[in-house]
Amino acid sequence: MTSRSQLVIVANRLPVDRVDLPDGSRGWRRSPGGLVSALDPVMRANDGVWIGWPGGTETDLEPFEDDGLSLVPVELTAEEVEEFYEGMSNATLWPIYHDVVAKPEFHREWWDAYVRVNERFTAKAVEVAEEGATVWVHDYQLQLVPQMLREARPDLRIGFYLHIPFPPAELFAQLPWRRQVLEGLLGADLVGFQMSGGAQNFVRLVRQRVGHKTHRDLIYLPDDRTVRAAAFPISIDTGSFEELARQDSVAARAKEIREALGNPTKVFLGVDRLDYTKGIHARLRAFGELIEDGHFDVEDAVFVQVASPSRERVEQYRILRDEIDRLVGHVNGDLGRIGRPAISYLHAAYPREEMAALYRAADIMVVTPFRDGMNLVAKEYVACRYDDAGALVLSEFAGAAAELRQAWQVNPYDINGIKAAMLEAYRADEKETTKRMRAMRKTVLTRDVTAWAGSFLEALADIRPGHGKAVKPVSPE
Repeated sequence: MTSRSQLVIVANRLPVDRVDLPDGSRGWRRSPGGLVSALDPVMRANDGVWIGWPGGTETDLEPFEDDGLSLVPVELTAEEVEEFYEGMSNATLWPIYHDVVAKPEFHREWWDAYVRVNERFTAKAVEVAEEGATVWVHDYQLQLVPQMLREARPDLRIGFYLHIPFPPAELFAQLPWRRQVLEGLLGADLVGFQMSGGAQNFVRLVRQRVGHKTHRDLIYLPDDRTVRAAAFPISIDTGSFEELARQDSVAARAKEIREALGNPTKVFLGVDRLDYTKGIHARLRAFGELIEDGHFDVEDAVFVQVASPSRERVEQYRILRDEIDRLVGHVNGDLGRIGRPAISYLHAAYPREEMAALYRAADIMVVTPFRDGMNLVAKEYVACRYDDAGALVLSEFAGAAAELRQAWQVNPYDINGIKAAMLEAYRADEKETTKRMRAMRKTVLTRDVTAWAGSFLEALADIRPGHGKAVKPVSPE
C-alpha cells in the first residue's frame, strides 16, 4: 500500500485476528470488539488506515486490505511481547491505572521496550498519514505516540483516547516514568477519557508535575498550543446487539441454556475477561453465601460465570485462575447436588451469538469490577433485553455506573452489600425490573458507539479548526 490517508487509527491491536482457513492457509477474521464497530463507518467514509499489532510474532508482514479496510501491521518480537505487552503495559501500567488492585512491577528494560515499540508505531503513522491528516491514537499501550508524532509531523491533528481509568495523582506518582508519560500524552490536541474524573486527574497532574498552566479542561503549552482533556464515555453498537438478540436462533439457544441449567427460578450471570480487576471472586463468594444462608437453594438459582482467558503468561493471572477454580470447587462441593451445581463456571471465550443467548437467558446480570473504565458487558446485557426484563447489579466503580443509574449499584469491596443487592434483584417484582430496564435501555440506545466516535472526532476538529482537512462525518444510516 503506497497511498496516504486523511484518517489514521493507531491502536495496539489490528481489528482482525489470525485464523487457519479450511484449505490449510492462514487468513484474517474480523475481531468482535466494539472499537472496530465504532470506527468501521468513519474509516470507510475517509478511506482510513488502521495501524496495529496482529497479535503474534510473525515477520515480513506487509500492509493489506481486509473487507475493504486498509490495515498496516506492526511487528513485535517475542522479547517485546514479554517486555512491552505483558510487562510494561499489563504488569506496570494496568495495575496502577486500576487503583493498584494488584501490585505493579517496575523494570527499566520494560520501559525501554515500551519506548521502542511506541517509536515503531509512530514511524508507521508518519509514513501513511497525509499532510494535515487526523491521527487517532488509542489506549495505555501507546501513550508516548502523540508526542513522538508531534515532533515528527507537526502538521497532523492528533487525538488520544484512553479506554481504561486514569488514576489519581497519589497512584500515578509511583510510576518512575510519570513525566515522560504525561509529556507523551500532551503531544495530542485532544486527550479523551471515559470519565470526567480521569480528565481532571490528568489536568491536575500536568499542572503539578510538568508545570503547565491549566484552566478547567484546557492545558496551555509554551509553544502556544492548547491541549484539551475531556470525557467521552464509550458505548456499544446497540442496534446490532438488539438485532442479534431478536433472532429466533438466539431465542432458541437461550431456552436451551435454561433447560440445561435445570430451569431454575432465576439465572445469575457474570461475563468477564479473567482479570483481577473484575471482582469475580467476590461476586461468586457472595452468591455462595446467599445459598449457605438459606435465601435460596440450587433449585431456585444458579450462577453462570463466563471468564474468558486473558494474559495467561502473567503470573498474577495464573494465581487468580487458581483461586477462582478453588472457590468454585468449594461452593459446588458444599452446596451443589448431583446434576445441579450452584455455579456453572466456563473458562472460555464465546462468539457474539452465544453471548447474546446468555444475556437473554439470564434474569440477573452481575458486574462487580473493583475498577473499570466503562465495562461494556453491562451495556451489552441491557441492549439485548428488548423485552425490558432482567436486572443489573453493577459496581459503582465501573464507568457504566454513571450512565446506568437504575441498576442495583454496589461497592464491590463490600461482600454483604453485594449479597443484599443480588437478593433485592432476585426478589424484585416485574414492575420494578421493567421500570429500571426501560430507563437503562433508553440511555444505551441514544448513546451508542457511533455517537461516541462522532463526538470525539468533532471535538478534535474544533480544537484545531483551521488545521488540515476535517474528517468526513458519517450519516445516521
